Amino acid sequence: MMVINKHIQEIIRAIRAKDTGISANYHSLSDDARNKVLEALDANKLRSLTGLIKNAKKRSFAAAEKRFLEIAGGSIATPVYLIDETLIEENMRILQYIKDRTDCKILHALKSYASFATFPVMSRYIDGTCASGLNEARLGYEEFKKEVHTFGAAYKEKEVGQILKYSDSIIFNSFYQLEKYGEMARKKGVETGLRVNPGHAEVEIDMYNPCAPYSRLGIVDDIFKEKFPKHKHIVDGLHFHALCEQNSDVLERVLKSFEKLYEPYIRGLKWVNFGGGHHITRDDYNIELLIKIINAFKKKYGVQVYLEPGEASVLNAGVLISSVLDIVNNDAEIVIIDASAETHMPDVLLMPYRPHIIKSAGINEKKYTCRIAGPSCLAGDVIGDYSFDKPLKRGDKLVFIDMALYSIVKNTTFNGINLPDITVLRSDGKVETVKRFSYKDYRSRQS
Repeated sequence: MMVINKHIQEIIRAIRAKDTGISANYHSLSDDARNKVLEALDANKLRSLTGLIKNAKKRSFAAAEKRFLEIAGGSIATPVYLIDETLIEENMRILQYIKDRTDCKILHALKSYASFATFPVMSRYIDGTCASGLNEARLGYEEFKKEVHTFGAAYKEKEVGQILKYSDSIIFNSFYQLEKYGEMARKKGVETGLRVNPGHAEVEIDMYNPCAPYSRLGIVDDIFKEKFPKHKHIVDGLHFHALCEQNSDVLERVLKSFEKLYEPYIRGLKWVNFGGGHHITRDDYNIELLIKIINAFKKKYGVQVYLEPGEASVLNAGVLISSVLDIVNNDAEIVIIDASAETHMPDVLLMPYRPHIIKSAGINEKKYTCRIAGPSCLAGDVIGDYSFDKPLKRGDKLVFIDMALYSIVKNTTFNGINLPDITVLRSDGKVETVKRFSYKDYRSRQS
């Protein structure tokens, strides 16, 4: 018979009463206590708890806008990335809740965000990191200090030994690389996996679609079926990745295709990795469906399930603050700022997309419309067209949202433009500058 103490009983009652403040109390419990809470709730109350946790996160993010504007209005030097530790923790709590409900494992994808100043907060909630090569594997090992799973499209022979030193699991993209390095990994106690093509994806832009025609990522099913029986004795798990900023209904369809192709080979494995691209911390993400999918898969095949979200870990948890340097006119007002799309937010041009600026709107939606552009010599260094309640002035500061992900890890020093400082807004309200770049950083990359 399950014994429930008074504090847990109070939390269960609060959940049943739909207490809007219950999220923090739930997450403050130990692993065992949270499990007892979940075991005491029926399906309807579990869905209610999901809603309460999501709404608590939503309120926290809504309140953050005021903090960002207050900091931008102060003396902070620009350009600067500002990462909000409290918001990252809110995202981590959502991921922890998925773990609580499914007993799956969740790894943070370092390719999206690798600012280790916030790893102590993140590592309290999730199981480790996934890496794309030697440097990310080492960073995860040394700074996150939990599990490291590494996948590379192909590994350099001179680096494999070190990758194995830092990795708990290594995933191969071909049977050739498995044959070449698999036994070495097993001797070092590192689990081995194969990345496969699940045969279905719904990513609209081919550049981000791992299942696009002629994709190099993942073994296709006819080759897998031919060669796997010979190698199954050294394979611990399968990995697929076919999502990009998508909801759990897309995962459901991808998984259906994956099972159709690979079902006979799943039983007997230790794990299946569902890859990344799960936008779990987005407000409209269907968490209950994800939980249902994972639990059904685990029950059917008796394997552990891994997820590798990257964006979801830090979604909307960081901003880029920039200052207006000058305003020029060429049939329209063009505002030149000290941040660059080309160098500081490259996905703006690559995807492309238009990042939101706090207190702005689309073209002509507010009284004053202008174009925002960067200081580089690239003619196309344009962030987008925006409207504001009043004209911008030289010296004004702009706050671009959702700039923690795929910005710091991808920025460049093109034109010798200095990289933005990296700052962290700690939970006590203090802004800590964790990295300041200078000419030395630019020079050291040239020769």
